[in-house]
Amino acid sequence: MKVLVIGGGGREHALAWKLAQSPRLQAVYVAPGNGGTALDPRLENVPVTDIAALRDWALAQKIALTVVGPEAPLAAGVVDEFRAHGLRVFGPTKAAAQLESSKAFSKAFMQRHGIPTAAYQAFSDAAAAHAYVDRTGAPIVVKADGLAAGKGVVVAMTAAEAHEAIDFMLLDNRLGVSHNEGGARVVIEEFLTGEEASFIVLCDGRNVTPLASSQDHKRLLDGDAGPNTGGMGAYSPAPVVTPAVHARAMREVILPTVRGMAADGVPYTGFLYAGLMVDREGRIRTLEFNCRMGDPETQPILMRLKSDLYEVLMAATGGTLDQVDLQWDRRTALGVVMAAGGYPLDPRKGDAISGLPRETADTMVFHAGTAMKDGRLVTSGGRVLCVTALADSVRAAQQRAYQAVQGIRFEGAQYRRDIGHRAAHA
Repeated sequence: MKVLVIGGGGREHALAWKLAQSPRLQAVYVAPGNGGTALDPRLENVPVTDIAALRDWALAQKIALTVVGPEAPLAAGVVDEFRAHGLRVFGPTKAAAQLESSKAFSKAFMQRHGIPTAAYQAFSDAAAAHAYVDRTGAPIVVKADGLAAGKGVVVAMTAAEAHEAIDFMLLDNRLGVSHNEGGARVVIEEFLTGEEASFIVLCDGRNVTPLASSQDHKRLLDGDAGPNTGGMGAYSPAPVVTPAVHARAMREVILPTVRGMAADGVPYTGFLYAGLMVDREGRIRTLEFNCRMGDPETQPILMRLKSDLYEVLMAATGGTLDQVDLQWDRRTALGVVMAAGGYPLDPRKGDAISGLPRETADTMVFHAGTAMKDGRLVTSGGRVLCVTALADSVRAAQQRAYQAVQGIRFEGAQYRRDIGHRAAHA
């Protein structure tokens, strides 16, 4: 059997790495892949990104299963296109992917189906958005209504920061947000307090199977300071997701979402990621939905997965997820993201990378922003690597991951030194 993973980031490297462990697979392709997937003899890069060309390639190669990693091809309708030509593909349709591609769509959906979330208003007019902030005050959250690679959220602690974010997103668009029809729009939400958790499940349109809990670190700097990023590190399991919180997330968020999408005539298949805010009493509210696995949460989650991912995803695309019982390593997995200098706004590219450790049973370096150039591995994006380790405790996983980080070199490298601090204190 042959499998195709669409995407070129750390999430896709992890998916391909895990799929390649299945004894049923003869080939795992990654399109377009990155420097890490190019160096892995178990994987093969396919330098194609155009959806129609990729569809034709998959048909010619008789690909048994396609797994879509990033949000952009999902929002562009890659699942619809592959399914229309009889190809087996795991991911949501273009219509279902609006849960992520449009913050305004997802907030209206949650409001309509009684899913707990923050109060909000959506604006396309900057003056009206500014007036709303003046009336409401800070702290307040400003979100770009479109795909922003995880960087389209500003948690404004002052009104001045909120006004700046509105102009930044509606007028300047320096983040390169792929806006929805009708042009630029922002969603402004009430500020929620608590601890964030990533709750990711598999959906086959009717059945739901939760993955291991995880938690990521959005801010660039230690102590959760600095600008929001796509994620500077993650760990699994997340102590904040207690059995009671897990049950509540399934009952109040996940199952109503899957049922609500079906009721709206848009059955949901694929990974569904609910970003949750958990307060001190264990109550939850939904911060956002993503229609794919999180990055960097995927890396530690898949380090812990003992089940055959290919078999799991075949069940998910065959409507038999209710027959799947996932097996997990009881240990903690923790991943530290090494980012390029200048990230998140202006990352350096083209710097040589050296000192990568060999893969072991408990340490793996997943590549994201890397490429092969003239036979050398170089940086090619903002988040470059996710150095991931398994160990018996959070502190032991921290020690193992940071030990590997210390040996890796590239110009301008930056990383947080406190990944997992909440879990370690817990």
